[in-house]
Amino acid sequence: MLDEPIKPAARGGVFQDRAPWWGGDLQTLRNVVMRRNKPLPGRASSVEFETADGSGDRLKATLSEPDAPDPRAPLIVLMHGLTGCEDSDYMRASARFHLARGRMVLRLNLRGAGPGRSLAKNYYHAGCAPDVQSVLEGLDPPLTGNGVFLIGYSLGGNVLLNWLGRADHPAFVIGAATVSAPIEPAQACERILQPRNALYHHFLIQRMKRDVLSSCVLSSQERRSVADTRSVFEFDDRWVAPRNGFDGALDYYTRTAGAQFVPAIAIPTLMIHAANDPWIPPGPYFRAREHGNPNVDIFLARSGGHLGFHERGEREPWHDRMIDSFIQGIAGPA
Repeated sequence: MLDEPIKPAARGGVFQDRAPWWGGDLQTLRNVVMRRNKPLPGRASSVEFETADGSGDRLKATLSEPDAPDPRAPLIVLMHGLTGCEDSDYMRASARFHLARGRMVLRLNLRGAGPGRSLAKNYYHAGCAPDVQSVLEGLDPPLTGNGVFLIGYSLGGNVLLNWLGRADHPAFVIGAATVSAPIEPAQACERILQPRNALYHHFLIQRMKRDVLSSCVLSSQERRSVADTRSVFEFDDRWVAPRNGFDGALDYYTRTAGAQFVPAIAIPTLMIHAANDPWIPPGPYFRAREHGNPNVDIFLARSGGHLGFHERGEREPWHDRMIDSFIQGIAGPA
């Protein structure tokens, strides 16, 4: 059923759209047309992490400390989506939410993204789980004393599921959550290529090409391949897949699909998605529910769009409040 969590720990009420952001498209677009640019509270510092693949690439993140820290609170690690970075609107909104509850927040830029663009020759993709491991292994021990809770948005959520389902987890990782994750990338690609999503697709492919052409070390052939792509599928097939050892886009989608790792997840995990997400169909979430992993809570809301969840009567995103409830069920109240 929609709007029904598998376990009580995910209770947060039925989501209701806030006027005038009715429906999946307006819920999605609000993050673009009504950006929340206020400075974040607390003290911030830049952190860098080495990657383990021998490339010399480094990952950049911003660590924010709350004005009134809760000495019992876990560290929150946020991972952005495709073409995003630490300053994406949903990343800043979630950071503000958790800082207000006394939690330290690490906003991670995936490889080559945002402020980390100059630190990497390569670029993140849907299955770059080893980079998550590198970050966790590189955290200063004082940051992990109360545990670490990971949150992945959109593509970052799929990356997180890849890590959750096949990595040796440090004992300090107490839980995780995903929001609007494309857990079957082939289905998401098919959806974004539909005619009704032409404007979304144009926006996305232009940003994908811009980011890669401005940040990666590319051969002349790779540069031409990226510049000439006209669709997300072509981008993945001509550049992402061969660059990262996959046999074309379909092989890339199959091997990095987060859904296949859900049965193996061994720590408490909350997956949130909206049935009216214009980019990502709900079918993969219904299929993921069939696995019945007791460690995984899947909540499929009737509305909310893609990374939207702007709720009636609330200023804070609904998915943040759902995740807060989930964290309290694991670590205790903030």
